[in-house]
Amino acid sequence: MNQSFINSIEEASKVIGKTWPLYTFVASNPLSGYENVPFKDAVSLANKHFNANAFPAAALYRQAWEKGDIKKDVLLHLLQENGLSESPEHYLQQLELQNRTELLNTNHELDRIMAKWLAAFMDEGLAEWEMPFKSEGFYMAWRHLVIYDSELGITHLKDIPKNSEEALEQVLKDCPKSDYVKIFTYHLAALPGWTGYINYRTESNSDWNQDFPISLMDYLAVRLWTAQKLKVPMFPKDNVETSKSLAPKLQYIWLKAWEKTWQNQLVKTLKKEAKATKSLSEHDVPEAQMVFCIDTRSELIRRHIESKGHYETFGYAGFFGIAMDYENQNDGITRKSCPPIVSSAYKVSETAQLHKEKIFLTFDKKNEIFKFGEYFLKRMKNMLPSAFGYVEGSGFYYGLSLIARTLIPGKMYQLNNRNTSNIETICQPEINKVMNEEFVPLGIPLNEKVGIVKSAFDLMGWKQFAPLVLFVGHGSHSANNPFSSSLDCGACAASPGRHNARMLAKLANLAEVRQVLTEIHGIIIPENTIFIGAEHNTTTDEIVLFDSEVPVSHRVLVQNLKTNLLKAQLTATQDRLDVKRRSISSAQQKANNWGETRPEWGLAKNAGFIVGPRNLTKNTNLDNRCFLHSYNWESDTNGNALEGIMQGPMVVTQWINNHYYFSTVDNNMYGGGSKITHNITGNFAVVQGNGGDLKMGLPLQSLFQTDDKMYHAPLRLSVMIQAPITRVSEILDRNHNLKTLLDNEWIYLMVMDPINNNEISLYKKSIQWESISTSKNAASTIVRKKELEELVLV
Repeated sequence: MNQSFINSIEEASKVIGKTWPLYTFVASNPLSGYENVPFKDAVSLANKHFNANAFPAAALYRQAWEKGDIKKDVLLHLLQENGLSESPEHYLQQLELQNRTELLNTNHELDRIMAKWLAAFMDEGLAEWEMPFKSEGFYMAWRHLVIYDSELGITHLKDIPKNSEEALEQVLKDCPKSDYVKIFTYHLAALPGWTGYINYRTESNSDWNQDFPISLMDYLAVRLWTAQKLKVPMFPKDNVETSKSLAPKLQYIWLKAWEKTWQNQLVKTLKKEAKATKSLSEHDVPEAQMVFCIDTRSELIRRHIESKGHYETFGYAGFFGIAMDYENQNDGITRKSCPPIVSSAYKVSETAQLHKEKIFLTFDKKNEIFKFGEYFLKRMKNMLPSAFGYVEGSGFYYGLSLIARTLIPGKMYQLNNRNTSNIETICQPEINKVMNEEFVPLGIPLNEKVGIVKSAFDLMGWKQFAPLVLFVGHGSHSANNPFSSSLDCGACAASPGRHNARMLAKLANLAEVRQVLTEIHGIIIPENTIFIGAEHNTTTDEIVLFDSEVPVSHRVLVQNLKTNLLKAQLTATQDRLDVKRRSISSAQQKANNWGETRPEWGLAKNAGFIVGPRNLTKNTNLDNRCFLHSYNWESDTNGNALEGIMQGPMVVTQWINNHYYFSTVDNNMYGGGSKITHNITGNFAVVQGNGGDLKMGLPLQSLFQTDDKMYHAPLRLSVMIQAPITRVSEILDRNHNLKTLLDNEWIYLMVMDPINNNEISLYKKSIQWESISTSKNAASTIVRKKELEELVLV
């Protein structure tokens, strides 16, 4: 194997991120390969390789400026720091007059041909007729079939190199090795959606890639060989810049001012709450406690639940600390149900509840009949002998269904819910080990069960237990929505969080787990405390309890809780949809309307991540803009819990934030384009219109209220942690990857130091801190604080 090719491809591949499939559409940073360089440099490289916007358009700055989201004093301070003395209006007008250069794609024909071959080969079950020779890999399959492609005029198989390495050697024989990275980068960046999906399949070693392998080397070999055949240059001539524009500098200053304005608002709010609130006393036990995902959508429902009774809520990563895959009983498919950066250690499947074995077997039989019916109808639609007759005969009934879903989507939603079999009423989750990617059906040791439960309580700083404790996962319901998985739980790899919630509840209810927690770890769970799995439907704000195994002694408590959760659903939907009447019905209509482009807003508006106790945020409306992770610095004496939060959830929320940021600033390149012209390709992605590159981000309608008016404000993530600043500094000193993200300004970090009267400091490069003044006269001023070098472990 030619090592220079391997090394050059590895270096060039930094230009592309990962394009996640629609069925597990995980939020990610499209410029993740450049996180080791400063944000400004990364976006400059993105503009060079993709001709893409990496800063908000002037129109978005104008909207934020007129709305007051960019404060004048903040902006003036930043302009003066950069030697710019004109008024903000002057510079904003300059940006508005700046014309973005639209470069002509000289490789359109090459891109079109490559997209055609990639779509045929990478299809994952959508095409009725499969491309021949797929099992031999992309290059070999292409080699066998390209001789029949009239666009290239190839007639002899012997003219084509036998493998991808030979093809690259032949095409690049006259090019110096020093040009390899430049050539590979250019051609990988030409179709970043497709190459990003190749990147995903190879790095995840997906089942599809095991059966039908494709690599970036295969792609480059086919593309460069085709380019040579079409007489397309390996690399275009470099455009020499004759003048440097002020626009990028101005764009960055306006972005910083927007972000600083938001940070000032957040700091002011949290400082006020830190002074005004107090924690529950040990004797003030709530009626119920609920653990929600840190997802920004949980912020709203938590507020409304807490207002309906004596309830306490917590925030925790939505996979509930269980690194697992989940086997769906309905379709038999095993899917990842933990963060993509975490390797799955367990596999969870369903087994019958006690005394419900016969019902479980009946369910399985009905499910098999249902799956056969779906398969039969699909074959009837697609087989040539039956297709026309079937469509003619069944069209009337499909028409009735379409009319009903169009005119009364809310009623159809309720009807479908009543007719849906809830497997949770007859099954219980069962956990087993995964070793060397092999399933081992022997359960897991007691110490691992205890570790999973203890870790949850440690990270959240849990102090006392109510009679009812709910672990509430979340999922989303929508119709005719290719991007539906993007609305599910990101911490569960774009799957619903209900399975993880049920699994943790079962483990926490085990008598042997509680005994070890009490005797060895000093965590005393009262005998009358029971744990229940639940799910928050983020489209309708309904919370479903999986309470079929709740003992009789707690039935009244559960019923009272359900009543209050219904009240919370009503007020939460009124708040979120801004309607006073029939708000639940309106939410249900959005969930089941096949023509609805915005069933919900997902994580749009996300801008902050707060790590601390609930009393910091309980009495304020954060407008669904913040991820909330519970944390108690006093109980985390060694800092291990905080380090886990910063290594995991903080990194994941940065991915989500960057995903939304880049999808907003250039929706055509980094986003998903308009839903109106989407076409699903291969069962794993969408293209705009009838072909071209895969769309790798969020659709326009998930980010904008109209084609021009934004809903999501594209700001980098601002993290606020309540903990001693020395503890945070020590963690950063031990974790180079976290320090790099901060030093390169991919995220902001602020620390509220409880030891120093909750003084808030902003992270600067190389683990230096600056105090943030919150006085009225200096709300936007940053004052140099004494350096903390002596507090950092070297």
